[in-house]
Amino acid sequence: MSTPADQIITALRTGHEELAALVRDLKEDDLLRPSGASEWQVSQVLSHLGSGAEITLAALDAARTGAPGLDGDFNRGVWARWDAMAPAEHAAGFLAANQRLVEAYEALDAETRATLRIDLGFLPEPVDLATAGRFRLSEFALHQWDVEVAFNPFAAVTPEATSLLLDQVGGMLAWTSRPQELAGREAALVLRLSEPERTYGLRLGETVALVDAPEQPDGELSAPAEAWLRLATGRLGPQHTPDGVRVTGPVTLDDLRRVFAGF
Repeated sequence: MSTPADQIITALRTGHEELAALVRDLKEDDLLRPSGASEWQVSQVLSHLGSGAEITLAALDAARTGAPGLDGDFNRGVWARWDAMAPAEHAAGFLAANQRLVEAYEALDAETRATLRIDLGFLPEPVDLATAGRFRLSEFALHQWDVEVAFNPFAAVTPEATSLLLDQVGGMLAWTSRPQELAGREAALVLRLSEPERTYGLRLGETVALVDAPEQPDGELSAPAEAWLRLATGRLGPQHTPDGVRVTGPVTLDDLRRVFAGF
């Protein structure tokens, strides 16, 4: 039976193959295009993914060998090296580094996938492989969209990644949202998603949180699950909003776009 860790590793492989197929054919001008990440060119997104793959693999190797966890100096050294690369090196480096990471995940046997604990450096204690892999999948899937949308305005986060990341979104809202954009307004929305179907409550106020669906909501946000994932991470601009996104009640979709600043 497939475990959460298995499913995440499969999604990481699928995402890598899809993005690698695009990146291999990119020319210098393509790498300098604006990406879906507002402040980055395509090559900078690939640099972020490549350096992240290198750091993630180092943490995985440390967990497997019992070596000490990584420190901030290690990460800063990796980032500095990638920042110094040219755009073409970002692309080639991403292809190699992310392939190595995915292969390392795939090489783990069932027992290791179930028992390994990984120190990610930014959490209070080591986490299991599924949790660590989900952090990587969240980073990868959204930045994959950032690259793909530079060449296809109708790009979408893959269904495989969407279904695996939906239940993680609530934990991200504390740092991907700007409740001050509501200027003191409060609302409790029912959030109805499709493909896959989910129903949540979205509480807007001094803080923003996913909660149980309210019995008497102030309004409703209905959307494809993939679009909600992008809205919650600052990637649902008007030009990239699919049909089926509807907001009723005291806030508008533009209000929500301002609240969800993303990363």
